[in-house]
Amino acid sequence: MQSEKPLSVEDRARLIDALSATGVPKIEAVSFVSPKAVPAMADAAEGWMRGRRAEGVAYSALVPNRRGAEAAVEAGGFGSLQAFLAASDGYNRKNVGKSVEESAADVADVVAVAKPTGIPVEVSISAAFGDPHEGDVPPERVLEVAERVLGAGADGISLGDTTGMGSPTRVWEVVGLLRDRLPEVALNLHFHDTRGTAMANVLAALQVGVTEFDASIGGLGGSPFAPGANGNLATEDLVHMLIDMGTEVDVDFDRLLEASRLAEELVGHPLASQVSKAGPRWAV
Repeated sequence: MQSEKPLSVEDRARLIDALSATGVPKIEAVSFVSPKAVPAMADAAEGWMRGRRAEGVAYSALVPNRRGAEAAVEAGGFGSLQAFLAASDGYNRKNVGKSVEESAADVADVVAVAKPTGIPVEVSISAAFGDPHEGDVPPERVLEVAERVLGAGADGISLGDTTGMGSPTRVWEVVGLLRDRLPEVALNLHFHDTRGTAMANVLAALQVGVTEFDASIGGLGGSPFAPGANGNLATEDLVHMLIDMGTEVDVDFDRLLEASRLAEELVGHPLASQVSKAGPRWAV
C-alpha cells in the first residue's frame, strides 16, 4: 500500500480480514515505518489491532530498525518480523538514506529486539537481481549480504526483485549460488512485474526448488523510491497458475478474487491483476 493514497485504519483492517479468509498461510499485515516517509503506513498498530486474526495464518510486520521492531513487539501477535536492506548501496540510499553497511546494523538491532521474545526475523534483500541506480548486482554480492545478516541472527532470507530487473537466468544464477553455499537457509522470493517477467521468474524458481513466494493482492505495490517500479506479482494470478499446473495450493480462489475486488474498491483505481479481469480459465 505504500505507493497508494493513505487509507483509513478501518479499510486496511478490512483488507487484512479479507486476505485472512482466503486461507493463505502467511500475511505481511502492517509496516512499522516512519509515517513521515511513508504516510500510507501510518497508525500500523491501530490497524493491526482492528483486524480479526485467523487461526492457522502467520502474520508478520515489516520493520526498518530497532524502533520499528520495538513497536511491533509491543503491538503483539506477530509470528515473525521482516527486516530489510538492499544488495547494493544505490537503491539502499534512495530507499532509507543509508549505506548497506549501516542498514546491516539496523537488521542486527531488529534481531536483538526480536530474539528475546522468541519472534523469528526474516530479512528481505532488495534489488537482489539488479539495482535501478547501479545496474547489475553480482550474485556474489547478494550472497555476501545474505551471509552478513544470517551472521547477525536472521532466520530466513527473502530475495526481492524490486524493480523487475530479474529474468529466469538471473534467478537460476542467484538462487543456485545461495542454495549451493547456504543450503539450509529458508528462502523466499519476491518478484515485481515491472518488465513482465515475474511469472516466468516464479516458474524458474520452482524448477530449482523454491516453494515460498511473496505476492500482492491485485498486483498492488511498487517502491516510491525506485524509478519505473510498478506492482508486485498479483496473488490471484500466481495462485491461478499454480492451481492449473496441478500444484497443491490450499487457498480459496473465490475468496481471493473477492479480496482483489475489495482492494480495487479501496484504492479507487483499476489494479494490474489479469485473472480478476478475465476470470479463471476453468470458468470459461
